[in-house]
Amino acid sequence: MLDLARLKRVRLHRRPLGQRLVAELFLRPSYRFPRTSEIVIEGIERIPRDRSVFFAMNHTDRYNYWPFQYALHRTGVHRYVATWVKGKYYEHPAIAWFMDRTNNIPLPSRGYVLTTEFRRTVGRVPTESEYRQLRDLADGNLAAQQAAFAEASPELQRFLEAQGADPNLAPIEKGRREPIFLPRFEELFDQMIEEVVRLNHEALTTYQCHVLVFPQGTRSKRLSRGHTGLAQMSQRIGAPIIPVGVSGSDQLYPGSSPWASGGRAVYRVGPTLEPDGPELAPHRVREDFTPLSREAVTRHGDAFRAITDVVMDHINGLVDPDYQRSDSDESDGVRGIRRFV
Repeated sequence: MLDLARLKRVRLHRRPLGQRLVAELFLRPSYRFPRTSEIVIEGIERIPRDRSVFFAMNHTDRYNYWPFQYALHRTGVHRYVATWVKGKYYEHPAIAWFMDRTNNIPLPSRGYVLTTEFRRTVGRVPTESEYRQLRDLADGNLAAQQAAFAEASPELQRFLEAQGADPNLAPIEKGRREPIFLPRFEELFDQMIEEVVRLNHEALTTYQCHVLVFPQGTRSKRLSRGHTGLAQMSQRIGAPIIPVGVSGSDQLYPGSSPWASGGRAVYRVGPTLEPDGPELAPHRVREDFTPLSREAVTRHGDAFRAITDVVMDHINGLVDPDYQRSDSDESDGVRGIRRFV
């Protein structure tokens, strides 16, 4: 399970041995047999060699970061990559061990922390209805405060009480606009995110790695509306973003097998989006804040949304038509509580 203590134990490396071993001992033969896999990076010259950046990539399949990492590794001149991964991958000890050795940065979403803390207290994961109630509260839905206690299952009430929620308080105290629910959860989540900030900063500076992020948050062949986590992290650290559009990786990896099926994957590298460049400067957030915190989203949500939309528009222009966003702009990937467990 990914908790605060586990986050503090994550260690990154400039030249991660795990990535190099996977590239040479597994990916290299996988891309040659039984069918050849062709990996093309168009615009690779746009990737700087003397500084680190955030890569923002669409997420078409389970493994579409591997061909990109492999291609950079094989050049011998580009920096290695640390990738954001979901907290749920740290549920299984063997997978967590692999993630640690291949330079990944776990990102505990609010939904994941709610789910795992509920399971820690109650002994099971929340139902979809329980999760929806919890998420409304964590997102600051004040109207749901007393209703949560009135309509909650006994297990949900026990969890809320364990988090410091008080059923006797009104949804909005006089003269106070902040939610009064789940104070322990909010404090825990902010502490975990500060550890993630530390890991991202170390990756970009101390270890001189690029950081790869999938703004969609879940796998989907068609590009969907991006989440604002990358925008928040890049603004907090002051690092540039390079959009990357991938087309065809889902043909290499059509299912859950990590062995490539053969085909052609094209990665198109877009222009560097500088924090103070012409496209992002109008939305620059210069004050200190904790990314993904309720306060940061309340104060700067419009700026984060605008930055994310700029990045996603670039990605949309870098992918083949079959991978571009649909009219609904929604993901065709995993939904509900399955995203976290």
